[in-house]
Amino acid sequence: MSKTGYADHTMTPDEVADRREDDELFILDVRNRDDYEEWQIEGSHNVPIYDQLLDGNFTGLEASLDEIPKDKEIVVVCVAGITSTDAAEFLRERGYDAKTMDDGMSGWGRVHVTYETDVDGVTQIVRPGTGCVSYLVHDDGEAIIVDPSLYVDKYQGVADEHDVDIVGALDTHAHADHISGGRSIADELDVPYYLNSIDAGELDEYDGIEDGDTVIVGDRDLEVLHTPGHTPGSISLTWDSALLSGDTLFLNSVGRPDLEGNDEIDIREGAGELFDSLNRLAELPDDTVVLPGHFNDEDIRPLATSLGQLEEDNELFSMNDREEFVDTIVESLSDEPANYNQIKAINWGKEPLTSDASDLELGPNNCAAN
Repeated sequence: MSKTGYADHTMTPDEVADRREDDELFILDVRNRDDYEEWQIEGSHNVPIYDQLLDGNFTGLEASLDEIPKDKEIVVVCVAGITSTDAAEFLRERGYDAKTMDDGMSGWGRVHVTYETDVDGVTQIVRPGTGCVSYLVHDDGEAIIVDPSLYVDKYQGVADEHDVDIVGALDTHAHADHISGGRSIADELDVPYYLNSIDAGELDEYDGIEDGDTVIVGDRDLEVLHTPGHTPGSISLTWDSALLSGDTLFLNSVGRPDLEGNDEIDIREGAGELFDSLNRLAELPDDTVVLPGHFNDEDIRPLATSLGQLEEDNELFSMNDREEFVDTIVESLSDEPANYNQIKAINWGKEPLTSDASDLELGPNNCAAN
């Protein structure tokens, strides 16, 4: 099929993210069924014809035209935006208003969406394609980026919008699901990179932080709480009446304790540490605003709730029996994040950060315990 003019019929992943609630947009995913079921754009419709399209075969798409509305704008999604270009052209030739999403699901994984929270000085940055959440914490012209992704330009853009200078980057733990941008921010901007030394692996260029430390941002402090369990060096952060809980506590679950050691003894030990850490967080005031480091299927934005509400709604957080908690964690672990051992090795400084490292983190969010 002719590719003439295809560049005029594209939609960026950012625009798709902005329009997910738009009833006039129909998101058509043409990837194979298994790939779609593992990871997809919420609200999209799957017609599994990817292999056919690779061979230039449009019979499956033609047979599925009844599933595709003619009175809506269509954006076609594939792996990298190539086969979707052919599918969109096929649809346009049959009277559909069809475009292709640039870079496909690879591009979707790079989308960052910004939300202002009700907490003074905290901006939430969500990656809808990966479930990762990071934060711009700022005061008096200065900002710290908490749990940054590899895409440093995204944070510089948010900082510019708030007219603040980035004075540091901080990871709440050594991530296993995405490549940290902490060191990249530190290198590019000549600012500190903060991490608990327990999680530092073979890194030597970082500022170690531990329980009880504070990181100064403008005229205010981020206070460090050591909350091991998800990883041995996991921390949470308090900022006035808010808790940035990292991967220790989520809205509907808690962090999984099996990504440092995967035999049952290691998992049970990690789960026990996590139980103790959650009990420590439960001692904070009930009106503490919880800002987690991941989301799954929650649709509230910004992603936030009170600690008291979590004690009512989050079954794992509200458990009082340590043994029951550990047993529940062990029995309910989901699939591990894709490529997590290699991602950890990069974040620990054991493997180099290469230009194609970002491909390792594409896929569903599996950092929660269940």
